[in-house]
Amino acid sequence: MAEPRWLDDEEMRAWTAFLAATALLNRRIEQQLKDDAHLSHTQYEVLVRLSQAPGHQLRMTELSAALFTSKSGLTYQIDQLAKAGFVRRTPSPDDPRGIVATLTPAGRRKLEAAAPGHVALVRELLIDVLTPAQRKALADGLGEVARRLS
Repeated sequence: MAEPRWLDDEEMRAWTAFLAATALLNRRIEQQLKDDAHLSHTQYEVLVRLSQAPGHQLRMTELSAALFTSKSGLTYQIDQLAKAGFVRRTPSPDDPRGIVATLTPAGRRKLEAAAPGHVALVRELLIDVLTPAQRKALADGLGEVARRLS
């Protein structure tokens, strides 16, 4: 059996920085959205994706793929958003086995109210902390990781 390729000091520094930054960012973003908008981060992202989709609707399978989440986890979040009146679930007109999630006018208003605080926090914690070159390197590097994992 081949010897593992252990991480050198710089690789370990990159890995632990990534772990710390993502955990801390996710925690702060989740808390801000919960406090200010009474939404989870996933629920916020559902509203964003639906707001950007043609007709403000997506099939659940497309939404799940776009959010990199499980179908069961997405179903739970959609159920919560539907109970609040922010999303409507209907059978797909193209496939009776499929379900379509549609952003409601109340969901649009909720997103419009939540977005300014969310964007301000993302700027404060990530975007404005980095130089343009660092942002480009981050986007390029993590974009490649996501592309390879997809």
